[in-house]
Amino acid sequence: MNDTVIIYCDGACSNNQQRQNRGGWGAVLLFRGKAKEISGAERDTSNNRMELMACIQALEAVRNRELPVAVHTDSAYLANCLRQKWYQRWQRNGWLTAARKPVENKDLWLRLLALVERFPRLSFHKVAGHRGDEWNERADRLAREALQRLD
Repeated sequence: MNDTVIIYCDGACSNNQQRQNRGGWGAVLLFRGKAKEISGAERDTSNNRMELMACIQALEAVRNRELPVAVHTDSAYLANCLRQKWYQRWQRNGWLTAARKPVENKDLWLRLLALVERFPRLSFHKVAGHRGDEWNERADRLAREALQRLD
């Protein structure tokens, strides 16, 4: 596992899906005993958008895309889509859900899927949120701290 890039990513949103909301994303990249932390924030967003943005930003921060990369997230939305390949059905349906509604966050899914294609050894892992996992908790704190900076 020493040559695997381990990523923990998380998103947070205050007043999720309300008009005056703000969101933050955070990620921790672990490699060869070192940790790199990244975070950011946006207004007028959603929790799911911040979950996607955390993953996108973390993958964009990986310099050597030939290394194995393991992404850990507590977002069922993110993990299930990538592990169960929901996106393939969305693509076949012209980016419509099974209910024939437009896929939410299509812009970020397209960006993330383009990144995913560039990593030959990429895996996604669902972790339980707020259950004491040190790095998942740290990614959550980074996301929450980032959204507070928008005040």
